[in-house]
Amino acid sequence: MTNREKLLQLEQRMNEQVIGQQSLVRMLLVALLCDGHVLLEGLPGLAKTRAVRELARHVEGEFSRIQFTPDLLPSDITGSEIYQQHATREEEQFRFRPGPVFGNIILADEINRASARVQSALLEAMEERHVTVAGKTWPLPGVFMVLATQNPVDQEGTWPLPEAQLDRFLMKVLVDYPSRENEQKVMQLVRAEQQQKYLHTGSEPAAAEPESLMLTQQDIATCWQEISAIYVAPVVETYIVNLVEMTRHPQGVSDTLASYITFGASPRGTLALDRCGRALAWLEGRDAVLPEDIRLVAPAVLRHRLMLSYQANADNCSPDDVVRMLLDAVVA
Repeated sequence: MTNREKLLQLEQRMNEQVIGQQSLVRMLLVALLCDGHVLLEGLPGLAKTRAVRELARHVEGEFSRIQFTPDLLPSDITGSEIYQQHATREEEQFRFRPGPVFGNIILADEINRASARVQSALLEAMEERHVTVAGKTWPLPGVFMVLATQNPVDQEGTWPLPEAQLDRFLMKVLVDYPSRENEQKVMQLVRAEQQQKYLHTGSEPAAAEPESLMLTQQDIATCWQEISAIYVAPVVETYIVNLVEMTRHPQGVSDTLASYITFGASPRGTLALDRCGRALAWLEGRDAVLPEDIRLVAPAVLRHRLMLSYQANADNCSPDDVVRMLLDAVVA
């Protein structure tokens, strides 16, 4: 079985466990193939955490969960040095104890319920792939993916993430309510899981995952190599650059769009469109990126990189509306 067949089978398996969220599942796999981080936004109870756990269950490595709360400290994430009273040598008196960020798949649950000081503790890890504690630098694993969930920022007890940290996320995926039919399937699935749970006392070991559904570290590295070889034609490169450029100079599209955008996307947005387009083309079994690939990933890549004006808020214009206007205006 090829790595692409493994990913497609994994996508099918995740869709069976996370019902009605096909777009969420596809974007999580694209981010994994891009070696990037994802911000999931949605109301509580919409299977954000379940989707992350289901992905981590099929990826070889360590899964860590960080529950963000107002009293969390940066050292609770990165780790800290522990004093050892009975150390025989002076250099052994302090030993570094790694925090939960030293894992492969990191679930940062409700990231916007912690203070900005704690949120910024992830910045170095997400961008530089290492952590500095007490003047020493500790590298993170090769496969390192932060999947952060957040509730809408207008809810009580939440703080918006700073723009610098938002830009570190490869994509921001919005999670919405399931349809009536899918919600009924969710109810049936959870009922079946409860019945299975109550049939066992818990003393029996959990069944091992089929080998064909477990992605090893080497599998993921091989996928990265294959995706890096996906061809991006000059016309598609021009389309990506034009799309991002119009977020910075929206007056080239219309006066209305110019009144909606205060600041456009950074060069990270350009690079993210390129990476996500190549990953999506690879998943579809193609060796070249199409403009349609860019259009499919553009909302997730750009929605958190645009700073909208008060006029946009007054007109109830969301970032997705702005991205849609850009896609309609910029022709490949």
